[in-house]
Amino acid sequence: MKKKALLGSRAFWLRQMRQWHWISAAMCLVGMLLFAITGITLNHASQIEAKPQIERRAGQLPADLLPALKAEADRKGPLQATVARWLNDTMGIDVASREPERSAQEIYIPLPRPGGDAWISLDAETGEARYEKTDRGWISYLNDLHKGRNIGAMWSGFLDIFAVACVVFCATGLALLQLMAGQRPSTWPLVGLGLVIPALLALLFIH
Repeated sequence: MKKKALLGSRAFWLRQMRQWHWISAAMCLVGMLLFAITGITLNHASQIEAKPQIERRAGQLPADLLPALKAEADRKGPLQATVARWLNDTMGIDVASREPERSAQEIYIPLPRPGGDAWISLDAETGEARYEKTDRGWISYLNDLHKGRNIGAMWSGFLDIFAVACVVFCATGLALLQLMAGQRPSTWPLVGLGLVIPALLALLFIH
């Protein structure tokens, strides 16, 4: 009876670990492929040529909005709604939630983005608007997604969920190894190699 109970318990945990393992594997599949590929591109970033594409635009703030622009030097927070709306409607640039860098001469708004950069500058006296956007290509874009650089709250939340799913995938994989190790004598030596090899490389070759 005791042996049957042990076998029943083992079968239960085996089913549970397999179920959670394949569920977490399904959730992680695309993300893990993306992170594996971008791990290679990041590791060889200096060898991958990038040809940045630069886009420039210019505009002139209407005279009736110049008083609002001049008042920006003494404000904090995002641009006034009237100025932000003009930038969005006229130049196609959404700055409603951005925090400018202000001075008496210039309003400068950095617009960092994955795979590139952008900024807009407003002359506080004349109302001249200058915009520049740099696009470094899709490889740079995917690399920045990997690094979590300038990604916004939604992608940051996805990374947290993805990380949890990866932990579940690895933990259930380890549990399956434990449950099935008796039938595969090479299990723990291979797990040990997975730990020893990177540790030795770090100790011997990273200075």
